Amino acid sequence: MKRIIALCLASVMLLVLAACGGGNVTSSEVSYDIPEGKQIPDDAVLDVTITSHASWPYREDWKVWEYIKDAIGGTVNVNAIPATDFATKFPLIMAAPDTFPDVLGTGSKPVGFPDYCAQGAFVSLDDHPEFLPDYNSFWSGLPEEDQWMKNIRKSADGKVYFAPIYGMERCTNLRGWLYRKDIFEKHGLETPGTMDELYEVSKKLKELYPTSYPFSLRSGLTNINVMGSSWKPNFHYNVYYDFENEKWSYGAREDEVMFSIVEFLKKMVDEKLSPADFFTINASTWEELVSTDRGFIMPEYQTRIDFFNSIARAQNPEFTISVMKPPVSGNESGIAMVNKYNHDPTGFSIPNTGDAASIANALRYVNWFYSDEGVETISWGRKGETYEIIDGKKKFILGEGETVNSLYGFKSHGTYLRVDPTMINEAISEEQAATTDFMLEHTYPNLDPTLYLEFSAEDSALVADYETSIRTVVEENIQKFIIGQRPLSEWDSFQKELEVLPIDELLAIYDAAYSKVK
Repeated sequence: MKRIIALCLASVMLLVLAACGGGNVTSSEVSYDIPEGKQIPDDAVLDVTITSHASWPYREDWKVWEYIKDAIGGTVNVNAIPATDFATKFPLIMAAPDTFPDVLGTGSKPVGFPDYCAQGAFVSLDDHPEFLPDYNSFWSGLPEEDQWMKNIRKSADGKVYFAPIYGMERCTNLRGWLYRKDIFEKHGLETPGTMDELYEVSKKLKELYPTSYPFSLRSGLTNINVMGSSWKPNFHYNVYYDFENEKWSYGAREDEVMFSIVEFLKKMVDEKLSPADFFTINASTWEELVSTDRGFIMPEYQTRIDFFNSIARAQNPEFTISVMKPPVSGNESGIAMVNKYNHDPTGFSIPNTGDAASIANALRYVNWFYSDEGVETISWGRKGETYEIIDGKKKFILGEGETVNSLYGFKSHGTYLRVDPTMINEAISEEQAATTDFMLEHTYPNLDPTLYLEFSAEDSALVADYETSIRTVVEENIQKFIIGQRPLSEWDSFQKELEVLPIDELLAIYDAAYSKVK
């Protein structure tokens, strides 16, 4: 079925290409008056389609959209599609140019996006510098260490079709090792620097709190990938790029490293230092465990600091979740870092409607989000309405339990590209904000390409097929080893079982895709 869908998608794109042409537009084709302080003419209409996140679904009355529309000028029509429905609706949107929006703001690159780009269905930002002065000025002015945020958006032809995000890397998907600072201080415990020390301090905590699971994992094997660098830089149990050796790898086949991780987790589960059901434990059960003095150490999202501290302090004012340095394994190849996940997958793209004026308006719209005016507007809004100045600093105007997302729409899908990093700190507690730099210092510098690589529709179908067949064997058996349903004496047999899986075929697809953009 997936291959049939891919073939249908390819047929649709041929029709799109024939209808759109190349998508080139020059300023001479769209010479018209734009009111001072606006981005498009008064009589222009810009259709913007965005995805709506379930946690903060789009609201027409959000202040952020009021400010965006006022700054852009003309008429900006917003069509919000629930993010859960977008995958099925995207091919329908791209069926023909007359169904294209002028701007598409999505939670991630749509499936088949590179094929659409190759066929001319999207406009490259690199081809139109005359409409993107702020975009180009901003990115060219950033230091080399920040250019990865733009580089990961490059397509196989080296051009950018999916506008990059800046500023959100300080909060989105930022992870680290969290611990109950108050409990450690109360009992005079040191934070563990190695996995052996993690085991020992977990045993002490278990003695002090017999019903606890001190190393409080959840989300199954996902956290192996988060904390993989503790055993080997950038290590994942599944597909990952080994930056140290410049090659694609499949972690479960790396005999010694994978065995060391499984052996450690099995010991923690066997001695009830970690919950045996961490593969399937639901979020609410795990949250209750951590908030009631039964979970003390965990590799987790930074946002969990405010989440737990705000909830638990109602009953226990001393309750404090904070961040600690990642422990390393005893195999001497690990590093005190977590793997990098702190990138924002959202972005804007410009469908090639074939209308030069509309494309120019769309480019100006995108450009505004990188301007100083744009970043100030979408980050803070307006003084007296969304923020005030207190002791020389901007502070959001929020009521009890309100957030900048839910009240004003800031940081919601389709409302940002460049964000003021200082706004990120003001949107969270000072306590959590104080951990950001420490967590970034202990985050592996390279973002694994699996998080951003583009595949053709055909390769996407192959990757899905291969990964499904491989994952079933790998995840079922690793889980069985950890919880004792399969003895570790059969580890060598498991490694032989992996030899018949299409792992090399899968890695070859990733390698080919990565070679086009690295």
